[in-house]
Amino acid sequence: MSVDTGRLPETVRVSEEALEVLRSNIGLLTTEVGQHLESRLSWYSQLSTEERASLRLIAQRGIAGLANWLQDPAARSLPLVNELLGPAPTDLMRTISLQRALQLIRTIVEAVESRLPGLMPEQDQPPMLEAVLRYSREVAFAIADVYARAAESRGAWDSRLEALLVDAVLRAEPVEQVASRAAAVGWQSGAGVVVVVGAAPDQSDAVFLSHLRRQCVRFATDAVVGVQGDRLILLLGGVTSLDEGLNRVLPHFGEGPVVYSEHEGPISGASRSAQSAFAGYSAVPAWSRAPRPAAAEELLPERALAGDPHAKDSLTTRIYTPLDAAGHGLLETVDSYVNAGHSLEATARELFVHTNTVRYRLKRVTEVTGWDPMEPRDAYVLQTALSLGRL
Repeated sequence: MSVDTGRLPETVRVSEEALEVLRSNIGLLTTEVGQHLESRLSWYSQLSTEERASLRLIAQRGIAGLANWLQDPAARSLPLVNELLGPAPTDLMRTISLQRALQLIRTIVEAVESRLPGLMPEQDQPPMLEAVLRYSREVAFAIADVYARAAESRGAWDSRLEALLVDAVLRAEPVEQVASRAAAVGWQSGAGVVVVVGAAPDQSDAVFLSHLRRQCVRFATDAVVGVQGDRLILLLGGVTSLDEGLNRVLPHFGEGPVVYSEHEGPISGASRSAQSAFAGYSAVPAWSRAPRPAAAEELLPERALAGDPHAKDSLTTRIYTPLDAAGHGLLETVDSYVNAGHSLEATARELFVHTNTVRYRLKRVTEVTGWDPMEPRDAYVLQTALSLGRL
């Protein structure tokens, strides 16, 4: 079974006379191509004069390259874009997209195919037509390859910029620097950031990161994906549905816990939220029944035990201090209720009050702190806050 290498078979040749006709009519064919482009491509007329001149130069180099390609069989194995079209692909990428580039090649081929064979001697018309088709196919593939390589380079650079943004947020770099890095990756959300931290899967290559990023932008305006060691980090902005979005991305994390933290302000001020998510991820093994994903705010006791200063500050300022300021025996009631084994009657006896008074005070504790002492997990959070407050 033979394999088509994309080269002209040795039996397909054109005469020296045909090559000479081709070279002498490069200018004519280039003019024909220019007219064909203007009539067939609606976007061509919208380009600037300089851009249209660049595209005409591409056509001229391509036609001249066909002559060289036919004359020297050895040249057929060389990279067409580099050897035949010179710097044209660079000009091409600066001017038009890949889709338009392929439309351009198709239109040029149509113009050359309709005009060139008629200029040839009769015996050279069939092989010349086949040569045009084969040559145009190779050029199309070569230019598509250039675009693909450029896209890979841009993707690698974008990943580097995203990694720098993640690092800047985690390190609590100056607000101006974080804002600058966010602008470099095209971050658009003015407020509302979600930081998600979990284990990175075994395969965390560029293809995986690109796929995960596409999943994220289905429920978030902005999505930055980074891998630091064995951890996968997401910075999400403009999230429309957090629960649905987290369920969508959870399968992309490796085994183990996933912790997230929310920040209401801009990304330039999300450092504390990111640090809380990382601290929660480190401390979550201490809570054997932690949900997946778990909010960093739900892990305040574990984070405090692990030495996280933000967790200690949150427990003290958001629970102990408000309860102390509220008065009416709320601190004493929580302490007695916890120590009495969560018994309303035992707490009432210890405080010399009615059971309904204990219920009322516990309800006030929930209103003041947001944590319900009658729930075992919430009671543990409150107990940890009281201990820290006394310290």
